[in-house]
Amino acid sequence: MALRLSTGLRNAILDRKAAAKNLIAASTISFEAGTGTEGRDRILDSGSGLGGYIRRDQLTVAGSGANDGEYEILAVAAGYVEIPSGSLSDEAAGSSIILAGAQGGSFTDIFRNCKIDVFAGTQPTSANDGETGTKLLSVTLNSGAFVAGSPENGINFGEVTDGVLHKEAGEVWSGLGIADGTAGWFRIYDNNYDQGISTTAVRMDGSIATSGSQFNMSSTTVVTGGTNTIDSVNLTLPAA
Repeated sequence: MALRLSTGLRNAILDRKAAAKNLIAASTISFEAGTGTEGRDRILDSGSGLGGYIRRDQLTVAGSGANDGEYEILAVAAGYVEIPSGSLSDEAAGSSIILAGAQGGSFTDIFRNCKIDVFAGTQPTSANDGETGTKLLSVTLNSGAFVAGSPENGINFGEVTDGVLHKEAGEVWSGLGIADGTAGWFRIYDNNYDQGISTTAVRMDGSIATSGSQFNMSSTTVVTGGTNTIDSVNLTLPAA
């Protein structure tokens, strides 16, 4: 079987525009160099208004004294976001600061906080088709409950090296078996988690085996209540 992209995914890859997220204007924003996790820089809000941003979004800062620019978000909490070390200078709150997050149209952005379902049986002939076979498990962050449209417990792709896309470092992609069976195919859904027959849903299918497939498992046997973990991802864009 082959890796199959839905019409919605192909359209998104070809023409998805960048989208601004969570525009904030406040005088409660401050900046700290090196005070975050492992020496990262932090943008803080004493009004705790930063929790709506999403890790790996691009963040634009305007109106500061010395910290205007665009930065990748590495961690998020209500009171702060962390960005790469060496990006910021210390700056106290008081100025009217504008912050705006953004997501682009890359494969990584399209599948931000996504979900993978694993099914028994044979992969459908098109990723636009409805799901077939018994659903055996759902792969989420730390096997957590996934809610469509929410970043909670979604999984993420991470760094790209030499044309190969990997899973986000530090994330545990796992799921508990919800039925006994033999895994035959998988479907990756974007955060909207649109199921059933659709030409607009953003998703991708592939087959499962112990080797030589798009999704290789050490054992394709899934047991109810058993934990299944994806240890690595190597999604390759072929060279010319």
